[in-house]
Amino acid sequence: MTEDISSFSSDTFDAIEKRRAVKHFDETHQFSDREIEKLLSLAILSPTSFNIQNWRFLVVKDAEMRRKIREMAWDQSQVTDSSLLLIMCADLKAWEQEPQRYWKNASKEVQDFLVPAIENFYKGNEQIQRDEALRSVGIAAQTLMLAAKSAGYDSCPMIGFDSQKVGELINLPEDYIIGMMLAIGKAKTPANPRGGQLSLNDLVFTDRF
Repeated sequence: MTEDISSFSSDTFDAIEKRRAVKHFDETHQFSDREIEKLLSLAILSPTSFNIQNWRFLVVKDAEMRRKIREMAWDQSQVTDSSLLLIMCADLKAWEQEPQRYWKNASKEVQDFLVPAIENFYKGNEQIQRDEALRSVGIAAQTLMLAAKSAGYDSCPMIGFDSQKVGELINLPEDYIIGMMLAIGKAKTPANPRGGQLSLNDLVFTDRF
């Protein structure tokens, strides 16, 4: 007999329920390179359309660069105080870069179908390229936030910054876009109570609107 999902108790459910955008981090706490690698190794298990793995993660370690980014981000303290600052980017042209490698472990039948389909889907459609890039970044960011929360850390997804100036500072490649920044670390103060959660009745519909 299948157990009712409402009776489940899991780390994943807890992480989803407890994850909040934390603004104030313990600036003395640091992640080891191994811990950062573990978080990123989980992030790259996130799904992407056609498995093109179009996210690109920039780890900002340099303190002076963080200070400059903070100036471009309305002086938000999490930019400099978090243990890990990621600039979550995506390569708009990942779909055309040796696409056969995305399916190298699949059967020849699957490869023969999917590899040409990648080009057919993306070529000449810049809107789809951008849409998929931002979707991929968002999914990867959620993976990172839930992984961090499961490990006892907190996070803050950020769009409050001048993306053009940040792009210039980090030498953002021409075909890349910035989706968001993500600060991860040890919270100094708890997040504020949720500002106002809409009900399922306001958000969920069946079959038609």
